[in-house]
Amino acid sequence: MVDAQLVDRAQAALEGHPHLARKQLRLQARQGRLILNGVVGSYYQKQMAQEALRKIDGVEAIENHLEVHWQR
Repeated sequence: MVDAQLVDRAQAALEGHPHLARKQLRLQARQGRLILNGVVGSYYQKQMAQEALRKIDGVEAIENHLEVHWQR
């Protein structure tokens, strides 16, 4: 699978997730490895992003670099 196709699939998975749909998350792919960057409001959202990506065919590994900024 081409890296651009993997990013498109991953982006669709994140946008379709109810806890992540409006987040500004950035994705890169290199030979089946997804690199996830951005800011989320909780550790739960960080984990849910990783789980959403893990289910995609062609994903070999995930580097989850999401930062958690607590919102009061």
